[in-house]
Amino acid sequence: MQERFLGAFPVFRSASGDMVTDFLAAARHDSFPADLTMYTEGDFCPSIAFLLSGELRVFKAGEAGREITLYDIHAGETCILNASCILSGLPYPAHAVSTVGGELLLVPAGEFRRLIAAHAEMRDFVFRILSQRLSSVMTLIEEVAFGKMDERLLDYLDRKQTKGELASTHQEIANDLGTSREVVSRILKDFERKGIVRLSRNLIHVRLT
Repeated sequence: MQERFLGAFPVFRSASGDMVTDFLAAARHDSFPADLTMYTEGDFCPSIAFLLSGELRVFKAGEAGREITLYDIHAGETCILNASCILSGLPYPAHAVSTVGGELLLVPAGEFRRLIAAHAEMRDFVFRILSQRLSSVMTLIEEVAFGKMDERLLDYLDRKQTKGELASTHQEIANDLGTSREVVSRILKDFERKGIVRLSRNLIHVRLT
């Protein structure tokens, strides 16, 4: 399991052997299917997941049923809201659902707090993820408050597609629209969930009609 963990979380390859051994002794390996609700808003967090594979979506849902994706969690990552809940004792403030099945290492809340207190490498990892997510959510707030990027992206796909296909990377689209790759990727994934597009590597299948 050590090689699997370090393969998914290469940031810990330079960590001390004691830290890795301590982490793996505290963690429980598990698998999960797609479309599994991990957390619902208001839940308390008895443990935290470190993803070895698969993908999770963290989102807020309004009373009218509208949803907005805060961020996605991939292999080699954990949920910073999950970590924040454990460290603060507050309930989970969003929803988390698996979009792709996979495997994870589950660390109980008490053990996670102990690992952070005992190992600088774990503290650095949590602070790095926190910084990345904060930047991502700030970009999302700017997008929602000051622009309708989803409408601009729909118009862009309509203009650029040829016979229902657009060969382009998310970064290239972001450059054309003057936004970030993360914003484009988030909106495209929402479009895919709604059946507007189908995504594959460097190719977008457009279904606007």
